[in-house]
Amino acid sequence: MQFFKLKQALIKFKPTATLKTLMVSSVIALSTGCSLTSSDKTEASVEQSAKTPPNILLILSDDHAWNDYSFMGHEIVKTPSLDKLAAEGVTFKRGYVPTSLCRPSLATIATGLYAYQHGITGNDPSRKLPGGKKGAEYKKQRAEIIAKIDKVKLLPNLLKEKGYVSLQTGKWWEGNFARGGFDEGMTRGFPQKGGRHGDDGLKIGREGVDIITNFMDKSSAAGKPFLVWYAPFMPHTPHTPPQRLLKKYSNLGLAESVAKYYAMIEWFDETNGQLMDHLEKTGLKDNTLVVYVSDNGWITNPKQTDRFLPKSKQSPNESGVRTPIMYSLPSQFKPQMRTEATSSIDIVPTILGAAGIDIPKELPGVNLFDNMKNQTPIERDTIFGEGFAHDMDDLNDPESTLLYRWVIDGEWKLILSYDGTNVSYQKYHDDFLVGPRLYNIKKDEYEKVDLAAKHPEIVARLSKKIADWYPVTKRKVLQK
Repeated sequence: MQFFKLKQALIKFKPTATLKTLMVSSVIALSTGCSLTSSDKTEASVEQSAKTPPNILLILSDDHAWNDYSFMGHEIVKTPSLDKLAAEGVTFKRGYVPTSLCRPSLATIATGLYAYQHGITGNDPSRKLPGGKKGAEYKKQRAEIIAKIDKVKLLPNLLKEKGYVSLQTGKWWEGNFARGGFDEGMTRGFPQKGGRHGDDGLKIGREGVDIITNFMDKSSAAGKPFLVWYAPFMPHTPHTPPQRLLKKYSNLGLAESVAKYYAMIEWFDETNGQLMDHLEKTGLKDNTLVVYVSDNGWITNPKQTDRFLPKSKQSPNESGVRTPIMYSLPSQFKPQMRTEATSSIDIVPTILGAAGIDIPKELPGVNLFDNMKNQTPIERDTIFGEGFAHDMDDLNDPESTLLYRWVIDGEWKLILSYDGTNVSYQKYHDDFLVGPRLYNIKKDEYEKVDLAAKHPEIVARLSKKIADWYPVTKRKVLQK
């Protein structure tokens, strides 16, 4: 009788695909007179997720310092939703992005390639072109930069092999969302008016997340795994948080610009909580891979609203390139706080690994899926990065605006500076286009003590690693 009633309820009720799977399992258990133990349930969940590719929610914070989270030890900023994600998932506190400028950084996350490989090294064409930013040549070069994504494989397209549907929201520089391989999206893109780096997509988060939750529900109801690109314009400027949040930080005696930035972080965190709650409420959480990373760092200028300080955005220093990177997939990963250095270059191969898709040989990153699932060490000893000028010069020669390359090897980090062309934001670079800089980042994570003169042998060894990474033939390493 109990089985009959439950069966009838299932017929009338129209649950999501994941919920239906769970309820059918319960019906089978009742009909055979058995009850599932917690161990049986765990094994069943793992087995089911192995058959069904996980949904993917890619969360990309924007201009967010690596240490501005509660779980990273900040004593003021409140990030309860990200704290929960960090506690439940696999958290790399020493994550990095290879390039600390939003457009090339986001292009790396979408392609799994370094900037010198995908060719999008800066945000815009050179402002020194004839006619300036409003000239015909500037407009022509904007289109040429976007066209670079037509020559590489993009994550949304790679996932189509397993039936994924995809949604773009937030920051997206490379034209219309469809050009990026997304099935649906918010960004109209250049050459439409306002289509520089997201246009309509920049409303997400600041004006709610219903577009995302509706897409999740629709995809789940259709039995389709989904990819969501959630790259809100947060905590990015303009720092315009709700008054209720700003008041909390303004009352602490902080500079106005700092209070606004901190309030923006908490606002961004709230939007993540809304998405996580929806995944849990709809039964999608166990088989959804949530990936979190920030595109680059930020240090607020305490004397000027909506401005940053040197050694953060656009910089190869820790406050420019470091970010926590998190992966959560409850059906596969146990909570882990990991100490290894990792990079956003690993995100695409790891997502493909989780989806059971062959990883293109040209991708330089590491598939971390098995390392996280089996809690095994990552067999890699170096992390590389590169920095270019904000404005691109020769669009077909990444070396033309190369300013930095860096490597992390164990406890050591070496930064080399180069003589690339730089026509903008000079004040953020002038003091740092100097000779090799060496830091022991395990003991000195704020890079206060340059040890290059004290350890020339380490500088030589790590310089060779950088040179072997890929050849630079036109630019010279600065020595003073």
